Amino acid sequence: MKFPYMFSPVQIGTVTVPNRFVVPPMGNNLANTDGSLSDRSLSYYEARAKGGFGLITIESTVVYKEAKGGPRKPCLFSDDTVPSFRRVADACHAYGAKVSIQLQHAGPEGNSALTGYPLKAASAVPAAQGRKVPEAVSREELYRIIECYGDAARRAQQAGIDMVEVHCAHGYLVSTFISQRTNHRTDEFGGCFENRMRLPRLIIENIRKKTGGNLPILCRINASDEVEGGQTVQDAAAVAAYLEQECGVDALHVTRAVHLHDEFMWAPGITHGGFNADLVSEIHRAVSIPVIAVGRFTEPQYAELLVKQGRADLIAFGRQSITDPELPNKARNNQLESMTPCIGCLLGCVPNMFAGKAITCALNPCVGQEHVLTPVENKKRVVVVGGGPAGLYAAWACAVRGHSVTLLEKCEELGGNFRVASFPTGKGQLSEAIRSMIVKCQQAGVDLRCGVNATEETLRSLSPDAIVVATGSVPLVLPIPGLDTCGYVTAQDLLLGKVTCGQKALVVGGGMVGCEAAEFLAERGYTVGIVEMKTVIAADVTPENRRYMFENFAENHVQLQPGARVSHFYPDGVDYQLADGTGGSMRGYDTVVLAMGSRSNAALKEDAEKVAPQVVVIGEAAQAPGNAVTATQAALEAALQI
Repeated sequence: MKFPYMFSPVQIGTVTVPNRFVVPPMGNNLANTDGSLSDRSLSYYEARAKGGFGLITIESTVVYKEAKGGPRKPCLFSDDTVPSFRRVADACHAYGAKVSIQLQHAGPEGNSALTGYPLKAASAVPAAQGRKVPEAVSREELYRIIECYGDAARRAQQAGIDMVEVHCAHGYLVSTFISQRTNHRTDEFGGCFENRMRLPRLIIENIRKKTGGNLPILCRINASDEVEGGQTVQDAAAVAAYLEQECGVDALHVTRAVHLHDEFMWAPGITHGGFNADLVSEIHRAVSIPVIAVGRFTEPQYAELLVKQGRADLIAFGRQSITDPELPNKARNNQLESMTPCIGCLLGCVPNMFAGKAITCALNPCVGQEHVLTPVENKKRVVVVGGGPAGLYAAWACAVRGHSVTLLEKCEELGGNFRVASFPTGKGQLSEAIRSMIVKCQQAGVDLRCGVNATEETLRSLSPDAIVVATGSVPLVLPIPGLDTCGYVTAQDLLLGKVTCGQKALVVGGGMVGCEAAEFLAERGYTVGIVEMKTVIAADVTPENRRYMFENFAENHVQLQPGARVSHFYPDGVDYQLADGTGGSMRGYDTVVLAMGSRSNAALKEDAEKVAPQVVVIGEAAQAPGNAVTATQAALEAALQI
């Protein structure tokens, strides 16, 4: 498939974008603390331009000193940062990409502890529970802010940026004026529709005045706020038409939701690509300017269809562009089997973004350091033991650096715990991830050997200079009375289809593995209970995934018992103790499913050290429990050590 529509040019104002693949604005915390774009910022954006994306959008850039939302946000409220933006623009232009900057005032979603200034919004409406109540921004300050947007756009233009995007979505400052839910003003910025649109209109006019009318202007809007009383898609269509007809914007970037519903902003893996398509289509019908669609796009097939059908004009690939900056080139060259898919795990991108740390990715630990896998001078024979995500990534990275690599896996199939994890609800992308890792290893020349039990003799026969032990973990079995005789099965064996269970199943352990096993059974009609020692069920599951998981639990009547320490196992269930000293039972089940955690499996290390001068233990073999982010990060570090 050649994707002719996705690889056709499109006009945005005075600028011709070479194709329809877009990197949207995503907070990455790669900027310097002074607001300039760093070397890591340069590496990040340049890699995606080199990978074939036609439009690169620099993440939300602060226009107003008092509204900086994080310590490593790019800033354009000073001339001092302009050279760093020019450096990034020039690097992207070298590959033919066009560059946009999203201009933002964080409003009630800002960070007053960082700036020392109070949060501001259209009205004194807090963004969420626990957030400070913002002050209603004064008219005088509003007009200063409007000037700051124009000044920031002028600086962007001086830096060689091709266009700017005014952020009017997600509950940030401009969004609070547009939505009736958050705008309760009685001055000229509140009340009727045109008054609520006054702030974005004046911002756009100021930008146009200060850039000579030559700089294309985009607006990012919500197709829906996804909260009662907030903007609906009907409201959004009117906003879109107004921005085109009355404000003269050159394109729209259609997103969804305020931060109370982040699952629409960075959808978890259970959500399929293009889930916003119908809302975007409604906006597209309201305007004649180009519309950018966003929403869990990971592969180009549906994107091609949307553009072909005229329902969107460009497609933003979001976290997929974090995972694999080479997506457009792979689509163009029919190499999608080696595409690294975003699995929607939300483990390295979103948590780091909120924590003020540089984002990373479970399948791409090189984010922001794309050139780190440099060729080695001293090529070695490397043996990697273990074919899970840590082992596969380490093998690929070592081979890319120039080493001769052999990977040994005792099972007949590669993937390790990733393969187990691909079976629960909404986790099918993990199978795709495993396949892409295998293909990349093969392309890099890794000798993949399955069904091989690594022993000292086996390792010695390969004469390795270095051994990477990535043997993962095994299920944790605690010495609790009755466990040896209750006839339990493990969650891992159950998911892999190695064992079956009766109609009623009790899952012991309410972490991610246990909860996903319970969800897997419940949606297939089993009666399921979960007993968990911690006071919170699924504590290690990301909030966006938990929301869908607990909806499934409720729909399928899964019995949940948190805060319960199991004291005795029986063939039909357990006794447990609560923190207050009282006890209870969950009995009457056909099968006990064990998901109490995992322990490291690093027994091979001692034999490996007898064979090779350099041995590195990574992933859950080094420390369990872990996750894919820590596993691939350790794999990258191992590859750089050898």
